[in-house]
Amino acid sequence: MTRIGILVGSTRPGRRADQVARWVHERTTRRSDAEFEVVDLLDHPLPHLDEPLPALAGRYQHEHTRAWADTIARFGGFVMITPEYNASIPGVLKNAIDYLHAEWTHKAVGFVSYGTRGGTGAARQLRTLCELLQMAVVTPQVQLSLHNDFEEHATLRPGAHHIGDLDTLLDHVVAQSTGGRTALPTQRETDEAAIRRHVEGIIDAIQAKDLEGLRRFYATDVVSFDIDPPLQHVGIDAKLKNWANVFTFFQEVSYEMRDLTPTVGEDTAFTHAFGRLSGTRADGTAAGGMWVRATFCFRKIDGDWLITHDQVSVPLDILSGKGVVDLEP
Repeated sequence: MTRIGILVGSTRPGRRADQVARWVHERTTRRSDAEFEVVDLLDHPLPHLDEPLPALAGRYQHEHTRAWADTIARFGGFVMITPEYNASIPGVLKNAIDYLHAEWTHKAVGFVSYGTRGGTGAARQLRTLCELLQMAVVTPQVQLSLHNDFEEHATLRPGAHHIGDLDTLLDHVVAQSTGGRTALPTQRETDEAAIRRHVEGIIDAIQAKDLEGLRRFYATDVVSFDIDPPLQHVGIDAKLKNWANVFTFFQEVSYEMRDLTPTVGEDTAFTHAFGRLSGTRADGTAAGGMWVRATFCFRKIDGDWLITHDQVSVPLDILSGKGVVDLEP
């Protein structure tokens, strides 16, 4: 039976990664399609990379490297647990990955990240690193918010919606883990992954209040239906002007998205999700934000997926004619 390692990617005192790993492992006990085991980097202390030869050579000189290689070689796939430190992954996790090469290659991997913004920056960097190692990175991932999924930022209390996301991630990791060898991703899977990274980039640019960063995600003739007047915003400049107004309102801005679901065709794609914009107003007061329904239409232009239309809507109470802004997905 396929063995999947749940890799705990932090060793820092006061870490939350062990709680996340226990939550993931507890969920896996309901499955019979693979064997799951927690691999804690605390149990595998490695000095800062001290091998004289590159890992690609596979000629490990030190006993601690050979022991680590034997551990990782036992698994056909991985779920990596990572916090986000300064928009990146912990150094101890990067170091542990850099020690090896063949033991990672062609194996499936999925990510469960956490941080103030769900650990999206860490997950993105980890995805890039694992792709360079020719690992089969699955598209679904779980992003836990320190604000919403940890009681007093300390004790894990994940929202119920994360259960479905975790099950989907595990489904994909198991499906890709076939004796340590994986099938090449289909074009559809490749496009879905590109669109998810595209949306992640939009979220990062919003939170960084980066207008020029946002510009590269939209087609020049984008048509946007937003919740504020007028009825539509036509063209990239109008779209960016709308975001500029948002950034003026917020001193710090955060954006959360749930249940992103892409449907991909040859050169067009649609996604739907729930989104919430929140943050700190210019006067220092907190704005919790409201959940809205968001739809994006993508078109592949010169090989890149760009948003040509987006729509944000709020449920309406027909009798009063007012929007209902206190609903939760």
